[in-house]
Amino acid sequence: MKLVIVESPAKAKTISRFLGNEYKVVASYGHIRDLPNSASEVPLKIKEKPWARMAVDIDDKFTPYYVIPTESKKRVAELKKMAKEADEIVLATDEDREGESISWHLLEILKPKVPVRRIVFHEVTKSAIDEAISAPRDVDNQLVRAQESRRILDRLYGYSLSPVLWKKVGPNLSAGRVQSVAVRLVVEQEEARRAFHKAEYWDIEAQLSAENTPFKATLISLGGQRLAAGKDFDANTGMLKTKNVIALLGDDAKRVCEALKTTLPWQVARLEQKQTRQRPAPPFITSTLQQAASSLLNMSPAQTMRTAQYLYEGVDMGGGEREGLITYMRTDSVTLSNKALQDAEQLIRQEFGDRYFQGARRYTTKSKSAQEAHEAIRPTDLSRSPESLRGTLGKDELNLYRLIWNRTLASQMADAELLKTTVDFVVSIGGDGEAVLRANGSVVDFPGYLKVADTSQKDTQLPPLQEGWRVGPGEPIQLEKAEPLRHETQPPARFTEASLVRRLEEEGIGRPSTYAPTISTIQNRGYVVKRGNTLVPTFKGIAVIMLLRKHFQDFVDLKFTARMEDVLDDIAQGDHDWVDFLSHFYYGEGQFGNGLVKTIESELPEIEFPAIQIGEDPENGDSYRVRLGRNGAFLQRGEGGSENIVSLPEDTTYDELTEEMAAGMFEAKARGNEGLGVEPESGQKVYALVGPYGPYVQLGEADKEAKTKPKRVSLPKGTEITQV
Repeated sequence: MKLVIVESPAKAKTISRFLGNEYKVVASYGHIRDLPNSASEVPLKIKEKPWARMAVDIDDKFTPYYVIPTESKKRVAELKKMAKEADEIVLATDEDREGESISWHLLEILKPKVPVRRIVFHEVTKSAIDEAISAPRDVDNQLVRAQESRRILDRLYGYSLSPVLWKKVGPNLSAGRVQSVAVRLVVEQEEARRAFHKAEYWDIEAQLSAENTPFKATLISLGGQRLAAGKDFDANTGMLKTKNVIALLGDDAKRVCEALKTTLPWQVARLEQKQTRQRPAPPFITSTLQQAASSLLNMSPAQTMRTAQYLYEGVDMGGGEREGLITYMRTDSVTLSNKALQDAEQLIRQEFGDRYFQGARRYTTKSKSAQEAHEAIRPTDLSRSPESLRGTLGKDELNLYRLIWNRTLASQMADAELLKTTVDFVVSIGGDGEAVLRANGSVVDFPGYLKVADTSQKDTQLPPLQEGWRVGPGEPIQLEKAEPLRHETQPPARFTEASLVRRLEEEGIGRPSTYAPTISTIQNRGYVVKRGNTLVPTFKGIAVIMLLRKHFQDFVDLKFTARMEDVLDDIAQGDHDWVDFLSHFYYGEGQFGNGLVKTIESELPEIEFPAIQIGEDPENGDSYRVRLGRNGAFLQRGEGGSENIVSLPEDTTYDELTEEMAAGMFEAKARGNEGLGVEPESGQKVYALVGPYGPYVQLGEADKEAKTKPKRVSLPKGTEITQV
């Protein structure tokens, strides 16, 4: 019997359909061993070591001490028994570093005395499995070392910096190498929003018509100067930063608008038409799939990866058939196999015609190593259309499969051809000089890849116009109306889960397998919360980042973290010694400066409990600061004391908490402490107060001796109370 070991039961069930009776396919249920997660799991032989909590011997080449978790012990015993009965063992875990690591751990635990073969494949299909079985290899120790280095590095980072947070911020906090950088990005976006100054600007929009076709034109310049847009204002000051532009304000905009309406005719001074081509996007990689699924399907990265895992591991197609529907979903490669390119060509020509295929497109992967896989995410069989799977797949699975199918096919189709038209209208309006209004049109001449792409591309049709035509009564073009439009510059948008993944990828931080768990972790830790679809940092998250940024700048620096990813890639390729890397990171040398240990030793005495500055009391100059307490964040005025502390409602955000808002909260507390009046039946005072969960009214006061609590009733946020 040949024993094939994969990670999951679903994958085992699919592969077992492709192999003969001589094979037995079983699941390890993921990792069968890891570094200890708690003190109770630490091996007895190292419990007295100073580094026992980390379970990494920092004095002897960073030797890790792995344990078999309690929940895995039964499965390991079963695998050992099956391994003894096997004539051969085939390790068929995923093809990325983590899969390689699982195979290595299986070897270390099972210690088989029979031949062992390692096979890898991009898709769970019969042809892919047959090909893999025919071309086995050994476990790649360089990939294992890279994954092991990542695991040890993250253990050293987290177990060294987390105690600093416990001492200086609060209990149950954690610092993670990638998660801390992700939180930093979210926090700094919020800081930019807080520092943002709004600016007002106006433009003028004209509603026109020709040959019964309505269209719009917008004022773009006046007196030879371009009208300012949002990008022309400084986000920190709200001042105009671009030279040679003019910012119209309300009264001027209204005056210019009236002049435009009364100074007719306008003239078509320029009409330009040009053909443009629009190229399709590459096939999906992990990050782009997560981004597209978020924006188009409203799926979180974690949900996207769970759904993709299901499609990859195998779906029951009915009639005893079971097969993976997509290729491996943790990848940073945009390459498609030759067979996939041929299948795409055949399908495109057959379904859309020869014009829609103009040669195979081969995309280049950005990552220097693209180590997570060697192919983009695509359907295993392009001829299996989304419609053919209706009734076989659930809603989420079908929607994600359709997204992948459309993107793969679109990536190989011809460019879209668009006809873009620009029309400029000119008129002189007295002292303001020449005004130029512009109308833009765009029409798809040939859809190309847009036939299947998930895009909101729409035509903006302009009527047939000619240079020299005029706008006015009795003219070919009619002015229906013109109105001034007020605009306000907007603060930087908060990250969504998808845009944070995109930013992490752009910065080279993390790898495909880390994006979804990182986004989940920073929310589970309470550093970030979701408001609608956006990510908002909590005051806990802000306090943690302020501390790490001030005292451990290098270790939460984006470029520093990205360089570590590059070194891990080098280890995977055998170009860097993993022990040297860990030693330099921990003890210091080269790019790692003093190293983690010495940095903590030198900085710890200098760290104060974090206080997030908000502003000053306008009356006496006392500072407003947010601090963290057992029951959440609270606002402190000056040096504190019972009258100078007020709880912050949980939904208060850093960018919204102004000096004026802080002053109002203390005024509300003062009024609340005086009481609103007396409840007639009980004779007890009624108070209006604000707590972590928002405003509430309270009847009476707590009796500490009797251990009784007063009655409280929550109120909607923003409620104003003036009487009982």
